[in-house]
Amino acid sequence: MQRSIDPTLFEWPSAHAHLIGSECNVCGVVSFPSQSSCPSCCGSDVMLRALSRTGRLWTWTTQSFAPKSPPYAVTKTPETFAPFYLGYVELENEVIVESRIEPGDRPLSIDMPMELTFAPLFVDENGDEVMCFAFKPSAEAA
Repeated sequence: MQRSIDPTLFEWPSAHAHLIGSECNVCGVVSFPSQSSCPSCCGSDVMLRALSRTGRLWTWTTQSFAPKSPPYAVTKTPETFAPFYLGYVELENEVIVESRIEPGDRPLSIDMPMELTFAPLFVDENGDEVMCFAFKPSAEAA
C-alpha cells in the first residue's frame, strides 16, 4: 500500500495530481507549502491553489548525507542511506519549489524543463510506501 507523506503538500493519487500552494488575495504572492498568512505582506486573506505541474530546473546538488529526522528515522540509517539529487524548480509565474530531483538517465542542466512526479521516500513501520513529490526532466527536455 502507498500513502502520502503529508496530504497538505500535494493532491495524490489523482489523474490531475498537483502540489498545493497558497496565494495571497491582497498582493498575489504564491507560497509553497501553503501558508495561512502571506510571507510578503503578512495579510491573512490567502486561498489554497493547485500549482503548476511543470517548471524549469533552477539549480541542484547531490545530498550525500542523511537528512535529520523525521522522516528518515524509520528506515534510513547511515548504512542504508543512498545519495540523491535535491534542487529548486521554478514554477513559472508562481514560486520556486525545493524538491527531490529524479533525473533518470538524463544529465541535469540549469533551465531544463521539469515535470512533477511522485516517488517512494521510505517504507513505514506498517510496511506502507510513503510517497513524496519530486521533479523529473520532462519529455520536452529530451
